[in-house]
Amino acid sequence: MQQTAYLDSNATSRPAPEVVDAVAQMLTEDWANPSSVHRFGQRARQRVELAREQVCKLINCRTRELIFTSGATESNNLALRGILAARPNQRTIITTRLEHSAVREPCAHFAEVHDYNVIYLPVSLDGLIDLDALAETLDKHEGDVALVAIHWINNETGVIQPVDAIGDLCRRHGVLFFSDATQAIGKVPCDLSELPFSAMSFSAHKFHGPKGAGGLYVRRGTPLIPQTLGGPHERERRGGTENTPGIVGLGFAAELADRFLQTDGPSIGAARRDRLEAAIIEAVPDAVVNSAGAPRLWNTTNIGFAPLTSEAILLMLSEKGISAAAGAACSSGSLEPSPVLLAQGIAEPVAHGSIRLSLSRYTTDEEIDYAIATIPPAVARLRASMPAV
Repeated sequence: MQQTAYLDSNATSRPAPEVVDAVAQMLTEDWANPSSVHRFGQRARQRVELAREQVCKLINCRTRELIFTSGATESNNLALRGILAARPNQRTIITTRLEHSAVREPCAHFAEVHDYNVIYLPVSLDGLIDLDALAETLDKHEGDVALVAIHWINNETGVIQPVDAIGDLCRRHGVLFFSDATQAIGKVPCDLSELPFSAMSFSAHKFHGPKGAGGLYVRRGTPLIPQTLGGPHERERRGGTENTPGIVGLGFAAELADRFLQTDGPSIGAARRDRLEAAIIEAVPDAVVNSAGAPRLWNTTNIGFAPLTSEAILLMLSEKGISAAAGAACSSGSLEPSPVLLAQGIAEPVAHGSIRLSLSRYTTDEEIDYAIATIPPAVARLRASMPAV
């Protein structure tokens, strides 16, 4: 049997066995509608509310502040559309070109269709936002900023933004701060009693939960107009019968992540990532670790192999049983370089040949060893096959 290494956990992570069991139970036993008043329905309701408590414990927020959704894409759209609808007289959005397309595209839509003033902050070569530019922009547009939308951790590079400093600037200007935290929740500690988010999104499948389930945290007092109408579900903020198997799976994933974060698991994962990264750079000295100078998530490395294309590298690695990615999974069909890397100012040949390797808490040393033994020879073979210039 061919050896394999799954290094695409930022796209999706393996569901935990406990999550699979919980989802199966909800599909086969507690499948009633949680809005029904009979005992069968109320048993499903109890499971949903237990899951809400499990998620709220992971991120430390009130149960009333959590809205269950189908995932981060819906949560991002609900936050952006719901907050902007509640503040129609403020017409400026401050964001970055590093955002996931589920934030980037709605912002572009509001600029093109609804005539919002969308301001994209400058960023460093390592992918960190310019805090001075944010402060100047907030000063310049005082009173007209509806929302600042900046992610917590980048899905492609793993760069961790200074959300405390961003939130402090927003608070001083009385501006709401929304963050896509899809790559953070379940991977780094999150205490919403301390963090400055007005709203924050996440998905279960990024931390070993099921696809099709996620959440939106909305801090008490943050204005939000519902965007999905059709029932009183989620305290009338998101209509539609609850996805009880997904929500219960999300709850179990949150509980498991909470336990993981109280161990040395992240440090062990970081050591594996660092070993993988160092070995590749030693074997391919002209390879470039993108955003190496910034604080990064313990599980992510993004490496450029100019003048190759990421598609060629990924196809060869896939043939050898290694799963990796070039940027966000939802844009993997694109032949263009990552817009995130280009927005950072990374040279196009490096961006075009960059791949993302992302680990999970299930990644093994054997998978790392196999990746180290396989990736450099694959790069060398592809380079040798290129026509001479």
